[in-house]
Amino acid sequence: MNQATDMPTDPMIRALLERWIGLDVGTVGTPAIDRAVRERMKATGITDATAYAARACETPSERDLLVEEVIVPESWFFRDPQVFAFVTDFVVTRATLPGRPPVRILSAPAAAGEEASSVVMSLFDTGLTASQFEIDAVDISRRSLARAETGRYSVNAFRNANLDFRDRWFQPEGGQWVIDPRIRRQVRFAWGNLLDGTLVAGRGVYDVIFCRNLLIYLTPSARQQVEQQLDRLLAPDGLLVLGAAEPPIMRGDWIPAGTASLFALRRGIHARPVPGKVSTPRAASPARTTPPKHPHTPSTIDTPKEALPNGQESLESVLAEADRLANCGQLADALAWCERSRTLLPPSPQLFFLMGMLHQSAGDTDRAESCFHKTLYLDATHEEALLALALLARQRGDLAMADHYRHSAARVMSRKEESR
Repeated sequence: MNQATDMPTDPMIRALLERWIGLDVGTVGTPAIDRAVRERMKATGITDATAYAARACETPSERDLLVEEVIVPESWFFRDPQVFAFVTDFVVTRATLPGRPPVRILSAPAAAGEEASSVVMSLFDTGLTASQFEIDAVDISRRSLARAETGRYSVNAFRNANLDFRDRWFQPEGGQWVIDPRIRRQVRFAWGNLLDGTLVAGRGVYDVIFCRNLLIYLTPSARQQVEQQLDRLLAPDGLLVLGAAEPPIMRGDWIPAGTASLFALRRGIHARPVPGKVSTPRAASPARTTPPKHPHTPSTIDTPKEALPNGQESLESVLAEADRLANCGQLADALAWCERSRTLLPPSPQLFFLMGMLHQSAGDTDRAESCFHKTLYLDATHEEALLALALLARQRGDLAMADHYRHSAARVMSRKEESR
């Protein structure tokens, strides 16, 4: 049974793959692992499976070559086009604010750069310049990174019905397609392991992180490690982009980022502090192990307390309670709490803005927009409401109105900076 032609997966190999890349062997199947081991045993000339397992565990270079055989860096340009449309709107809204530093984006795992390059093409097509954003692309596969460095791709990397982007950004050469050097120069590729706590250390946080279709292959322990890593690397108001099946398995303080919530998350809502109030430390939110409830489905557990009579409930406590419910995934309860409470309080831009964010997370853009307008009626200098309206306008195709809101937000932010 120890021969390369007929053997079970060695327990040492299983443990190595779980420890080094967090792989849950059951997600790819033992036959795939066995094939990878046979390929490496053939390459090294080792015929005893136990001896090969010892070699892989003791030799980092052989370990990495085995990983190359195990993983399948499957990707293509503009995989799920709606993802790139959503992220492009998010980035453009930020990047075009005067004086703002470049928007920072991370793609990990990056495969051969198809995802990162798709982002660059999308942003260049909007008119953004190379100085307005930067992208780091990290992968554990040195083979994939070497392909990315060449910028040469086979027809397999182009699977969309609409290939107009290929005509703009690629040149055919020898049966392959060579990417425009401007796209290649915009991406900084690097080797890295998402289970390594020092990944991209010293480079600061990112406004957008792509980590698609990795978590579903990991053990629960490895998923937790990667989630902690993503939390460390993401800016407080940043956007986390996952595979469509992955948001429900996230355990931390994440909620849908908006109408396209199938794949995009952001951190739980943190209410703006009430002017003149001193905020107390916020308790950690309970881990969320299930997807948010439908906004029209009443919750049967952990319901909010009843609003107190007028004058006995502070705005600060209302915002804190809504914050807690939203971070537990109870959007319907959070909205119901806000609706009850706003009738007992003086009109508040903070409360209307929070309600707008809740409606947006629940996919109700009309009510979200109405709340953001009410926010501005009460506080015309509320730049976050202006930016939220800019993003909604872009999503419905009203580019002129989006520009209007974005420029208004820029003017507000500029005046606030000058007054400091």
